[in-house]
Amino acid sequence: MSVSKRIVLASGSPRRQQLLAEMGYRFTVRLKEGDENFPEHLRGAEVALFLCKKKALAFAENELRPDEIIITADTIVCLNDEILNKPANREEAIAMLQRLSGKKHEVITGVCLRSTGKFKAFTDCTEVYFKSLSAETIQHYVDHYKPYDKAGGYGIQEWIGLVGIQKIVGSYFNVMGLPTARLNEELKEFLKL
Repeated sequence: MSVSKRIVLASGSPRRQQLLAEMGYRFTVRLKEGDENFPEHLRGAEVALFLCKKKALAFAENELRPDEIIITADTIVCLNDEILNKPANREEAIAMLQRLSGKKHEVITGVCLRSTGKFKAFTDCTEVYFKSLSAETIQHYVDHYKPYDKAGGYGIQEWIGLVGIQKIVGSYFNVMGLPTARLNEELKEFLKL
């Protein structure tokens, strides 16, 4: 896709980089260190929105070039209003998948578009339904795919998604970390403003 501004993806996620490239956008990656803490009173989409804005605001105004759009994103997994972060170890990853087994959960991605003088943030939500997963299935996945960099302890595009997810309602790519169709529309609108 040809756009009038340079796109900067402020994400180290290989999945987000892959999706944005497959959408046809040319972009550079620029990372900014920051924590992913959020106020405890926030719930669901509020958390995803807070975190993507926090990532965008980590760039000082003088770090933005006039010809750039910075894209930040944060994906969270919610099970009954509880946020399942990235698992710290094997035991946490197994415990998360045991909790998701046989249930519906929500994957919410917050995305922020920022340029000099402009700012737009939005969220997208996908419902994911896991079938009941055996202990062997969960352990096989965790041991072979080591999903410690993924919210909720799984990647839908990996083996567990192929054998364990019954259905989704919403964007598949949102579960991977970027709601591509919505982002494409929002980018077009952002460029018009």
